[in-house]
Amino acid sequence: MAAAAKASEGPGAQMEWYFAGLIMLGGLLALMAIGTPVFMAFLIINAAGVGIFFGFREAALEQLVSNAAASVTSFILVPVPLFVLMGELFFRTGLAVRVFDAFDVLIGRVPARLSYIAVGSGTAFAALTGTSVGSAAMMGSMLVPEMDRRGYKSHMSIGPIMGAGGLAILIPPSALAVLLGSIARIDIGSLLLAGVVPGLVLACLYAALIFLQARLDPEAAPAYGGEGAALAAKLRVLAVEIAPMLLVILLVIGLIVGGIATPTESAAFGVLGVLLLALAKGGLDWPALRAALRGTVKVSGMLLIIVIGSSTFSQIVAFSGASRGLLAWAGEAQWAPLWMLLMMFAVLLFLGMFLDQISQMMLTLPVFMPMAAAAGYDPVWFGVIVLLAMEISLVTPPFGLLLFVMMGAAPKGTSLTTIATAALPYIGCALVLLLLLLALPELALWLPSAMK
Repeated sequence: MAAAAKASEGPGAQMEWYFAGLIMLGGLLALMAIGTPVFMAFLIINAAGVGIFFGFREAALEQLVSNAAASVTSFILVPVPLFVLMGELFFRTGLAVRVFDAFDVLIGRVPARLSYIAVGSGTAFAALTGTSVGSAAMMGSMLVPEMDRRGYKSHMSIGPIMGAGGLAILIPPSALAVLLGSIARIDIGSLLLAGVVPGLVLACLYAALIFLQARLDPEAAPAYGGEGAALAAKLRVLAVEIAPMLLVILLVIGLIVGGIATPTESAAFGVLGVLLLALAKGGLDWPALRAALRGTVKVSGMLLIIVIGSSTFSQIVAFSGASRGLLAWAGEAQWAPLWMLLMMFAVLLFLGMFLDQISQMMLTLPVFMPMAAAAGYDPVWFGVIVLLAMEISLVTPPFGLLLFVMMGAAPKGTSLTTIATAALPYIGCALVLLLLLLALPELALWLPSAMK
């Protein structure tokens, strides 16, 4: 193996690329492993990198500061806080409860009814909020107590909620997909559309899993009596509660796809649509609006701080020669594209055991996107693969975020092991989707191509 690029200036000028990568990446992971907040970990390791590879020269520091500022003042990041605000308004104004109640009426009195409601509501929440944590927390607080009261076993109550909660990463408008497209320079409209079919396929796999589990163990989701809603009542709920929500989703996606509006303008229309719906349903008041704005500021502020740290990190890693060296090594190793893809997917799953999704993305995209391009993968398709890995990592032990969300909603005495075990079949469904995407890339690429 030939020694690849080295850092060209500073005290680390003669350092081999793999040592440079070990210092930057290993140092960052070590800091996060001992509980250092993400933004502080980036700050510390970036400061160390500047000293090693730049020697704290004034010109280099000024350039890093200028690039960091440019990374968060870019217009392409504006849709992210707008989609976050859209989701916050959806939850704070009571629209989420109305959608949940609508699915309750539509599904009727079928076996494992509440499990199906979790998947149906989660799919709707994903399309209206773009946020997984809020969706899972909402369903957990509403459904788990009732499921527990009716004797549902944990894999029929907790499992579906965690699986459906992650759908917000794939199904548009996904704030994470917008961020991925912005950073990786993937067409955002195409990436949002590419997640539609895989997201719906995954929801169907979840429903099939629930059906199979209920057939194999009817006591896992005990049936209960009562008449289902009449057809007229179902049609009314569909027209009054579901159709307006679908209109907002179609408005957001349609404006982008049709070239009528930019992703930013489309996100603004989405916020306006949710505001009008909340006003029409009587859920818009000052406390709800204030809570939504406060939540948006918190999430967006955290995200932008991490963007600053990770963009600086990426620049230092590139300057050190680690990125070029890794690409050269991968090229010399002559890995088959499939094995390279599976390796990247495995790395994302491993990082998901310790890091949140934004940190994973910021850490890996600067390296993975060139590798995917060198392997000949379509960037939009590869973006969907990355989003799928992000979704699985939400429920990956020991630190998957949704595991801890469900700890708060689960009955007292429920262990983290029980919650993680309940999530395993849904991780299996996501891996089935991965195999389908590998065998049939058109699952992700058909809709963007058709719209173009």
